[in-house]
Amino acid sequence: MQKKKILVVLTNTTQFQVKPEATGLWLSEATEFVSDMQQAGFAVDYVSPQGGYVPLDPRSLKYADAQAMAMYQDPEFQRRALTASLAPDQVHAEDYVAIYYTGGHGVMFDFPDSQALQDISRTIYRQGGYLTSVCHGIAGLLNLQDDNGQYIIAGKRITGFTTTEEILSSKRRMVPFLNEHVAKDHGAIFQKVRAFKSYAVTDGRVITGQNPWSPHAVANALLDAIGN
Repeated sequence: MQKKKILVVLTNTTQFQVKPEATGLWLSEATEFVSDMQQAGFAVDYVSPQGGYVPLDPRSLKYADAQAMAMYQDPEFQRRALTASLAPDQVHAEDYVAIYYTGGHGVMFDFPDSQALQDISRTIYRQGGYLTSVCHGIAGLLNLQDDNGQYIIAGKRITGFTTTEEILSSKRRMVPFLNEHVAKDHGAIFQKVRAFKSYAVTDGRVITGQNPWSPHAVANALLDAIGN
């Protein structure tokens, strides 16, 4: 395919619902992937379910390396990703070769049932593009159906933040569902490795990463698939 742009999806959710604990985007899951794609010559746009402000999961800053912090402090990233992300109705899906769903626990609340994001994803996939995600971002693909009403992940090998990782993160009772369980319920072949180890799975034009240590693996798999 002709080289086009990559659409990065971010959450608008600021806190959990069980108790008012802050959540949001896991910073490095955006910055690592974006850095790799930009270095490969791709332009990147940012969208969120509502558009506008994107909160950060405060815990993600503790794990941010120098590269992540440099992008976090970049005025363009602050404006385009964290302050004024695009709303779905501002996105022209035909412009993108891939969509990438970032994680952070916030996505569990606003990714799964966003019809607007699903419409964008369906268009990108229909035109031969790639559906990609990392960690909790798989929540954006769990309910996505094709034009025949079938789950796109059905029969596909995928991965995402595992139930074990959710328990080890002490968030098992904070999330509305478990990605691993829903993926299996929707017919996916859920694959995983040891908790908190980098891992990505490619099945056709669906590329998924397991946890916050996997954005580079997803980016590399996407670049390989595109033939960059």
